[in-house]
Amino acid sequence: MEQTKSLIEAIIQGIQEKKGKEITTVDLHHIVTAPCACFVICTCGSPQQVSAVCDSVEEFTRKLVQQKPSAIAGRQNGLWVAMDYGTVMVHIFLEEARGYYELEKLWDDAELTQYPDID
Repeated sequence: MEQTKSLIEAIIQGIQEKKGKEITTVDLHHIVTAPCACFVICTCGSPQQVSAVCDSVEEFTRKLVQQKPSAIAGRQNGLWVAMDYGTVMVHIFLEEARGYYELEKLWDDAELTQYPDID
């Protein structure tokens, strides 16, 4: 679990570095049917920012915890990028896509943690 916490911290730093907003973690580790232990979700203001946040998360996780995502989906469309780190899934959304999918609401019994926006 400590390794997962370090990974989440690196992911959040990567998001904050490029001014990703509304950062939320969804703790799923106690939910048997969940696809991973945690979601990290953020909102971006443009497709270019989605791409920049994705690159930054990759850089921070590689440098700080020596981990690379096993897969990245959606990088081409710039609306929603999903990064798979095994125990942690990162979801980088444009605002309208995040509002449409509402990933935070998929598991009612998951613990949500909000992180401050860095301006």
